[in-house]
Amino acid sequence: MSELRWNPTLEEWVVTATHRQERTFFPPPDYNPLAPTKPGGFPTEIPAPTYEIVVFENKFPSFRRTPPEPSVPSTSLEPVRPAEGICEVVCYTPHADKELAQLPVTKVEELIWVWADRFAALGAREFVQYVFIFENKGREIGVTLSHPHGQIYAYPFIPPIPQRELNAAKKHFERTGRNLYDDILQAEQEDGRRIVAANRSFLAFVPFYARYPYEVHVVARSPRTAITDFDSSERADLARLLKVVMEKYNNLWPSRPSLPYIMAMHQRPTDGGTYNYYRFHIEFYPPYRTPDKLKYLAGSEAGAGVFINDTHAEDTGRILQDTPPHLLEE
Repeated sequence: MSELRWNPTLEEWVVTATHRQERTFFPPPDYNPLAPTKPGGFPTEIPAPTYEIVVFENKFPSFRRTPPEPSVPSTSLEPVRPAEGICEVVCYTPHADKELAQLPVTKVEELIWVWADRFAALGAREFVQYVFIFENKGREIGVTLSHPHGQIYAYPFIPPIPQRELNAAKKHFERTGRNLYDDILQAEQEDGRRIVAANRSFLAFVPFYARYPYEVHVVARSPRTAITDFDSSERADLARLLKVVMEKYNNLWPSRPSLPYIMAMHQRPTDGGTYNYYRFHIEFYPPYRTPDKLKYLAGSEAGAGVFINDTHAEDTGRILQDTPPHLLEE
């Protein structure tokens, strides 16, 4: 059962997807549902002996193309609607032991072309208003399959966080006549202490307002609002910078050679609106604040929505600056 329930106290939709309780949870080593199906072997989600990059619909989706009718009646106070949408899985490689940071930069570039294709295809559907591309990496994030993969959600509404970003960017533009993200990039470059990596097309930095100790944002320098706006050169630049950021994470602490994170791609909605005041960017949220201490979302964060960061962005920015590979400049 999947349905959307309206929270009138926060004015946002909540998805109930009870069938997801039965999703696969760290299966035994001899059965990997995201591996290729070997000849004569147990069939997996991918009916091919190998693959480069593969995209398929999630077996346990939060949204459905043809959702069932809600299980409870809708009221004016508590509206309910079918959870219409699409949830896809993106497998980066047939090798279960190769995470995205360990793949060649050419593979990351291929993945960016796949992301752009799926953004265009899903965003073209009339009921889809936002295409959210993301990766959950690591058990600490809640991953239930260790094979490296990402996900794509095609929402029938604009999610709350992108909507807040859109509202803030629009207000800034109306007040100043300037793009908010241009001003952020300028401030970060003038300060310099929080920059993690850079090239011609993108800047990666620990934002001044970081909520997680080692949070990194990758922001487009040019006025691009979606991944489909980038030419081949810009896509190659994005691949190189993403790989640098992910490798720096893995090299941050010798005792933790594979740092978990959430990677969230923020781009324009697909509802046909004009969003030239916005800017494409990718945000990374690693959950660790030290090699052995997690950054938990406790009372202030979860209950009040106010993040408390135990570090200075200038300090963590400098640490990531100094972590190999060295700052990439072009």
